[in-house]
Order: sequence, then C-alpha cells, then structure tokens
Amino acid sequence: MKNLKFRSLSLAIIVCIVSLLFSSCGYEYVDLELRGKYDRSLEGTVLTVYNWGEYISDGSDGTIDVNREFEKLTGIKVNYLTFESNETMFSQVENGGVNYDIVIPSDYMIQRMIKEGMLDEIDTTALSNYDLIADDYKGVYFDPEEKYSVPFNVGMVGIIYNGKYIKDIEHSWNVLWDEKYKDMALNFNNPRDAFMTAQILQGTDLNSTNEKEWEAAAELLKKGKKNLQGYVMDEVYGKMETGEAYIAPYYAGDYLTMVETNPDLKFFYPKEGTNIFIDSACILKSAENKAAAMMYINFLLEPDIATANADYIGYASPNTAVINNKDYYYYGNEILYPKKEDMPPVQYYHDIDEKIRRKYELLWIDIKLY
Repeated sequence: MKNLKFRSLSLAIIVCIVSLLFSSCGYEYVDLELRGKYDRSLEGTVLTVYNWGEYISDGSDGTIDVNREFEKLTGIKVNYLTFESNETMFSQVENGGVNYDIVIPSDYMIQRMIKEGMLDEIDTTALSNYDLIADDYKGVYFDPEEKYSVPFNVGMVGIIYNGKYIKDIEHSWNVLWDEKYKDMALNFNNPRDAFMTAQILQGTDLNSTNEKEWEAAAELLKKGKKNLQGYVMDEVYGKMETGEAYIAPYYAGDYLTMVETNPDLKFFYPKEGTNIFIDSACILKSAENKAAAMMYINFLLEPDIATANADYIGYASPNTAVINNKDYYYYGNEILYPKKEDMPPVQYYHDIDEKIRRKYELLWIDIKLY
C-alpha cells in the first residue's frame, strides 16, 4: 500500500547529472503560498511522525519535500517513521517503545484508539486550514464530533487486471474464484481486506458480529485459495506490472501508480460493492510536542502541500483546494472521484468487538495453513 510516483524521476536525474558538473545536486526549496501563520517559537524541538510507507511527498519525484519544507519554515526537526499496516502501528504505539507525536491510521483503527484512550483531542478551530476539508469527510462515524482526527487521504478497493490478456471480464469479486483465471489471480495478504472480498460477494456486512458469517466467509476463501497464485501486499506491484499475475484486488490509488509502468493494466470497482477508507492525522495522548503537531497538521492542509501529497501518493484527497485545482495531476480522475452514478456501493470498516476480532484472526491463520 502507498507507493510513489516516478513520472518526474527521469527529468530529475538528468537535471541532477547536469548540475553535478557545476555544483552539488540536492533538494531545492520552493516558494510556498501559505494560508496559515507559522513561527519559529518551537525551533530546535523534535516532532515524531508515524505514517504509512511512501505516503508523503518527499521530493524524490521532483516535487515538494514536505518534511524539509516544514523544517525550513519552523525550525522544528521532523523525525519521520513509517509502518506497513494499522495493526503494526497500533502495536508499536501500545508498546510505547517510541514517543510518537502524530500517527496517520485508518478509520476503524482511529475508532479503536479513541476507545482505548490513546488519542488527544484536536481543537480544529485552531487549524486555519480545516475549512478546506470537504463536508463528506467531516463528522464520519469513527469521529462524529471531529475531536480526534483530521482527514489526510481517501481511497476505495477495486480490481486490477491485465487487459492485454483478459479482454472481457465480469465486474465482480467472483473473478477471484473463477477457474478460468486459475493461477493468474492474487488476493490480499491481510485478514480484513481478504475477508472483505468474500463477505461482499456473500452479501455479508463487513462489520458483522455473527461468528457464523465470518466462518462462511472463511470457507469461501479456502475454496478460492486453490485458484490463487498467492496472497500479496506490496508484492502486487512487481507481479502486476511485469505480467506475472493478471488479476488482483488492490487500492485504487496504487493502481494509478502501476498503470504508469504497465499501460495494459485496467481497473474496475466490483458491482457488489467495496470498502472505502479514510486515513487521518491524529495526535497521541502521549505526544511530547503537541504544539508542533498542531502546526504540522495545519501545514499538511495547505493547498500547495496537500496537492503535492495528492500528486505523489495517487489517492483521493479530502481537501477541496486539491479537488478543485485544475493543475492537480489527477484532477477529475474518474477512478479516484467517480461520478455519483458510477459510485459503487461502499462500506467502511469499523472497530470490531474483541471477541470477533480474535475469531477472524484465528480463521485467517487457518486459511493461510489450509
């Protein structure tokens, strides 16, 4: 999940080689048009940010290095660390090995962290850029009073397939079980997303509290396992881009990365529906630099910064300054921003009762060993 763009890399390399003839090649700061006010009252302090891998513009693709720009502006040192799953992030925060200030989890994990008392309240009235967040992403189920999170990215899950080899495909989750694609298809290597592919096909609520429904989904996944080439997460890039695999469910934003490498790749949202998610910035109750955290979150909402991140990551933005920006690389992209009539039925993941969570985790182990 969350991979970078390379469309500007070749140009950046050329510029770098030429500049090496005359000087050292390094990141060049940009002139930002800022809505908010930033000062250097916290200069010399450290802000520790814990985010998904490859989930922020870092200047490597010729755009803005967000963390370096923030450091230049405020004098605050950003200690930037990454995780690969919500569960990994939760475990690290719970164990307390590192004093993180900001984390950027997904919706259901935010709900869990609120319940466990791990998040500090955020005064959104103190964020001068909070008005840029679209109303559709305010007051969502996991933070109805907008007290603990600030939306960062939005996404949905769909199916990627290789149009060079597959000319006519049913727009359904059923393709993962279709024997004509035996050994061509992949599925998620994480329980929540893998169960989703079976649950939606069976018409089951993704947040069901009925153990029998989770067991039925597990049986369907076992049935389909013999049809799969394998379970993957970020390995999906290599397999789909090279044509080693032909079909894979994955996040829409990451498809837009893959298609730049392999233009034969196509994408659809299954007719039965899919998962939608919101990743949001949160401040931990144990944060040691909360004032800097507030400044950083407001900085992430700046139009120039939010657009750079949206360009780089390839996910949909909840920021209206990005959505309405005609210079935004994905402006009007119908995969990220489907028209109302093209929007599939969607469900959010919710934090699930601990008994059910343990149930599906054990079922997942059984599926992997099957």
